Amino acid sequence: MSAALALLWAGVALGAAPADSFRTAQVGEVRVVAAERELDRAVGLAELADRPAEWPGLGRVAPGPFRLVLVRDSAALDRVTHGRAPGWGAGVAFPGARTIILRADLPDLQATLRHEVAHLVLRARLRSRVPLWFDEGYAALAAGEWGRLAEWQIHLGVAFGGVPTLGDLDGQLRASAFQADRAYALAAGAVSALAARIPGGDLRPLLDRLAAGEDFDGAVRRTTGRSVPRFESEWREATRREYRGALWLVAGGWWLLGAIVVVVAWGLRRRRERPRRAALDVGWEMPQNEPIDPGGEGV
Repeated sequence: MSAALALLWAGVALGAAPADSFRTAQVGEVRVVAAERELDRAVGLAELADRPAEWPGLGRVAPGPFRLVLVRDSAALDRVTHGRAPGWGAGVAFPGARTIILRADLPDLQATLRHEVAHLVLRARLRSRVPLWFDEGYAALAAGEWGRLAEWQIHLGVAFGGVPTLGDLDGQLRASAFQADRAYALAAGAVSALAARIPGGDLRPLLDRLAAGEDFDGAVRRTTGRSVPRFESEWREATRREYRGALWLVAGGWWLLGAIVVVVAWGLRRRRERPRRAALDVGWEMPQNEPIDPGGEGV
């Protein structure tokens, strides 16, 4: 893509600004395109992205030349990508065009940028196609998102949708924001589980085979000793076991849990009120020999 076309893309995305306000800058091997008010920020991001960094299974490498476009918001992102980016997306990478587009209106752009750069680095290394769940799961791991995503999002994912198949996971990654959040966490978990089944716990042997042109299923089988369907079955079962508490609650266990909480609270309240009840009983014994008038008055 030419610099002129990149400027056109930026002009469409930042349509509220006059055409002559768009700027470009070259930062190492990164070509930056942004509105004038965002150019300094975009340059700062490019300086981070241009440096060599450690990538899982790939070692320390630089991403190489690519174009970084910083757009204003989700509407601009939608226009630039012709609707290919989900409305909730913070950024998108086009490895074939060596282009990353980020939204300027969201926080934590550095983490988003690293996620998208991971796509470029991975695709530049591999000669074989990989499934979407692996591509996105790898980027989430590389960006350090796994620790943040794993806890509550997988609990939600398992609780509300069970453990999907890897094929279903591909579809969920492009679904609604709620489904996608869970799917990204599960995809990162799947890639982490796959790495754990490779001797040494390192993705390098798998990525080396993919870089040599082996198909994904064959590369997984030769590095883990398992077919993809067998790995999928093991991963789904392990995920169910790990998060079975969430499944139990959804299946109705929360009723029992609620009942237990009520009983325990009642018992604690009775214990706490026992001294007060004993004090109220003092002086209330009925006299044994005092006659009671049928009309209610003592004689």
